[in-house]
Amino acid sequence: MKWIRCGVLDQAGFDRGQRRWAALREQPGFHGQGGGWSRSQPGVAHLFAFWDGQAPYDAFMAGPHAGLAATQAGTFEMLAARTFTRKLDVKVGFEARFSDADLLRVALCKVRPDRADHFVQAQQRVWNPAMAGSPGMLRGVFAEGADSDFLVLSAWNSATEHGKYREAAVARLSDRAGLDGDVLSVAGDVVDVVQAWTV
Repeated sequence: MKWIRCGVLDQAGFDRGQRRWAALREQPGFHGQGGGWSRSQPGVAHLFAFWDGQAPYDAFMAGPHAGLAATQAGTFEMLAARTFTRKLDVKVGFEARFSDADLLRVALCKVRPDRADHFVQAQQRVWNPAMAGSPGMLRGVFAEGADSDFLVLSAWNSATEHGKYREAAVARLSDRAGLDGDVLSVAGDVVDVVQAWTV
């Protein structure tokens, strides 16, 4: 799983370039990509891409990637990209599908190295069932990156349903999961999906 975050200067140009990434469909091992604009940070775009594994992703990066990326040259001032390995699905049978989602929630958790096992167990036993049982939560994925970083991405059918979950459950679940003891920091964002960027 790849997470790309861009600080965009020319939103119309970036949007036009993003639509050209439809060519990803032809790449071996590619499963899907989607994203949109940050709700809290004007001009910030988030994208999430899913691959079979490291080998097809590396082949794409070594080949067609540069040509596709060139279509957006000059439209952004900052780009941060990170890769993660999928560990758990939130709900059963995650698919890299965004066509039915209105909103994405991404959370990057910097976990204390000695608490990583507990954090994964809490995700499995506390967070995943609560999210899976929330009306409006379509699907999600829990993934591990380098240096005890973990990413949680969830897709929602509306901002209203995500808001209800956040207000009703997050503080209670944080306490139950022992989140404060596990993490050094949590950073995240809420993303309005742009359907034209879905591949």
